[in-house]
Amino acid sequence: MDGLLINSEDVYTESFSKVLRENFGVESGLTWDVKVQLQGLQGPMACQVVVDAYHLGNVTDNMEILRLTSKEQEKLWPKVRFLPGALELLEKLHSEGVPIALCTSSTTEKFHLKSGHLQEGFSLFEGRIITGDNPEIAGRGKPQPYVWWAGLELINKGRETNIKPEECLVFEDAIPGVISGKRAGCYVVWVPDVHAVQVMSKKRIAELVGEDSQHAILLDSLEKFDAGEYGL
Repeated sequence: MDGLLINSEDVYTESFSKVLRENFGVESGLTWDVKVQLQGLQGPMACQVVVDAYHLGNVTDNMEILRLTSKEQEKLWPKVRFLPGALELLEKLHSEGVPIALCTSSTTEKFHLKSGHLQEGFSLFEGRIITGDNPEIAGRGKPQPYVWWAGLELINKGRETNIKPEECLVFEDAIPGVISGKRAGCYVVWVPDVHAVQVMSKKRIAELVGEDSQHAILLDSLEKFDAGEYGL
């Protein structure tokens, strides 16, 4: 969801940067070399990365960062919008009868804050939504594969013939999500932010995609996704 369907990653950057500057004297704010490590992680884990990366020795609990940034984010969620090509892709898949599920590291509360005003797109999932606080994946979030298997279980509910992981496309913007999608046995469509690509080495990008591109593809926008190539 974040950074793939909606521009909520901008909110995370803005909120973390403000908290780092005003509360901890980190004038640079959240830089992309650190941000790329946060994407796809659940809140407490992401905040711990920030504490470690900026050597915030005066912070004894990563939950302090989580509390401060969450307070800032509440003001910004209503401004979140769909990224280019995202709503169009959801509408196309839904109209073609392709079953889809949303698998996000966001908690249920944050999911509703981000998506409540964007129901023209999120309603198309028809309730097939797995959030980071789902009991099935608690403590087993990305880059582990369980979130995708939980989403696939929702898709298969009521079907006469189950869809297999290798028949699924996983759309991701973040490195942990790419890794978890491949671990789940799915084919990954990776659409990272251009700034994330700029701080990664070509070797790292090649490792994530795979030299033979049998398990992933790299795109710079969902607008570039050609559904016809996958028989959709």
